Amino acid sequence: MRLSKYAAIDIGSNAVRLLVSNVIERKNKPTIFTKNAIIRVPIRLGQDTFTHGSIGMPNQQRMINAMQSFKMLMDVHGVSHYMACATSALREAKNGKQLIDRIRKETEVSVELIDGKREAEIIAMTDLYNVIKSHKSYLFVDVGGGSTELTVIKSGKSIASKSFKIGTVRLLNKMVKDSELENYKNWIEKHTKALGSISVVGSGGTINKVYKMSGRKIGKPLSYMLLSEQYEFLKQRTHKELLVDLQLNPDRADVIVPAVHVYLLAMKHSKANKIYIPKVGLADGMVKLLYKELH
Repeated sequence: MRLSKYAAIDIGSNAVRLLVSNVIERKNKPTIFTKNAIIRVPIRLGQDTFTHGSIGMPNQQRMINAMQSFKMLMDVHGVSHYMACATSALREAKNGKQLIDRIRKETEVSVELIDGKREAEIIAMTDLYNVIKSHKSYLFVDVGGGSTELTVIKSGKSIASKSFKIGTVRLLNKMVKDSELENYKNWIEKHTKALGSISVVGSGGTINKVYKMSGRKIGKPLSYMLLSEQYEFLKQRTHKELLVDLQLNPDRADVIVPAVHVYLLAMKHSKANKIYIPKVGLADGMVKLLYKELH
């Protein structure tokens, strides 16, 4: 048996995350990946990009500070390999590439800009076998701050994927076009109507939080009715109630309602009655991809 540590840095539109993962290699047995540490910092890059077109100096400095901290944490954990990816907020910012250059020069952390298709492909690499059954069909939905990635899975294989500019930070700032929402619904209907019975698999920090709040046992899905009830409950809460009574982080409290709405739309237009939440995301896929590329 051999144990090593890999890390993934997910630079999203609503937050930046560091995942440190244990990679356990065994002779003649599948490699095991377990989460060692997760650090999340609420740097809302999308607020700058989607409203002003570029990342302002305060958030640039916060990014430098975060990357320096992540670099030191990776050293402390003994991480042997890492991968850092930036999604829509940095991808669409006029000064996104300049900020990536600055991060590399000041922190020695190399960041890869990935497009929506690449993001969906990496997310699809996550270990979903405990949820996905080879004879069934699924719609994988990952709602982020800047975009939503969709992947249709049939017989255990990805048959279609698409990225939409529908993210919680965009929705919060009323920057999602009606036409994009229509395209989202139409794409789902077009690519799932011939599959018959289908379930949704949801990923993203917000749906993970909603799942935890539901009290469901790990591995058990949420029904469309139950998620709808949670949506109505959350919609009726004030911002203060979300923060104090439900103890949500400030940067989660203001996006939780629009995020759940996007998942409900996916369920409605795919005619799915269940949503599974396996608690995996882009960072998990990055660790798997990194391992695959190195072996």
